[in-house]
Amino acid sequence: MSELGPNSLLWRYLGDRRFVLTLPRAVTLQMLHPAIAAATAEYSLTPTRLWLHKKRTVPQLVGMAYSQKETKHFMRYAHEHMKGRDDRGNRYHALNPELFFFQHATYVDTLVTMITTFIRPLASDELEQLYQETCTWYRKYGISDRMVPATWGEFDGYFDDACRSQLRVSEHFEQYRSQVLSPNDWSVRSIPRPVVRALQHDRARELLGITVSRADRNALWAYAYSRRAGAVVPSIRMSSRARQAMREAETVASTN
Repeated sequence: MSELGPNSLLWRYLGDRRFVLTLPRAVTLQMLHPAIAAATAEYSLTPTRLWLHKKRTVPQLVGMAYSQKETKHFMRYAHEHMKGRDDRGNRYHALNPELFFFQHATYVDTLVTMITTFIRPLASDELEQLYQETCTWYRKYGISDRMVPATWGEFDGYFDDACRSQLRVSEHFEQYRSQVLSPNDWSVRSIPRPVVRALQHDRARELLGITVSRADRNALWAYAYSRRAGAVVPSIRMSSRARQAMREAETVASTN
């Protein structure tokens, strides 16, 4: 199992504030999953404010990647009561490993998209290293990893197939359609709408009838360039949780 720490790619990139700015990609895919959309509508503390829900939950997930403490009990306790039926009457449970891993997979896909869009392309060996580290992150949740693809190449195939076979526009998605494409809360509300369109996964574009124009792509390029120029200083680029973890690790290293 890949070790997480100051020298890992996951620690270097997951706490980058630009990851949040890429989240419309992951969240649109999540809401296109009928079970995730249904569970969000039923169990979120802010069921009508999707991005307030994500403002609360995403930092918790990211924080687990930087934590040196035992975190497995937290995830099971927080999700064990979340079960029900989607809009077609199909049963779901939030702790179902296939469902839980798909949601995690959307963050993996979005993390890679953030790095390649805002920072730089990753070499094949870096992609593999980063993927293995995201698997270590996933195992911190304490959910069965029996369906976790062994390599980045296998993950790429898994994710494409999952997006093709599991996603659709459900009744619960319609509750969130305007919010996923036009975020209205948290940091993501500042993202220009052409950038949100350009960030979308191909399957989301297909299901939602989104056409990404040249102007949208140019807007994404300009947006990424502006955020790249302002991300030189670590205190600006990295979240407070990531910076804290780095400081703690440096303190431990200096005393050994």
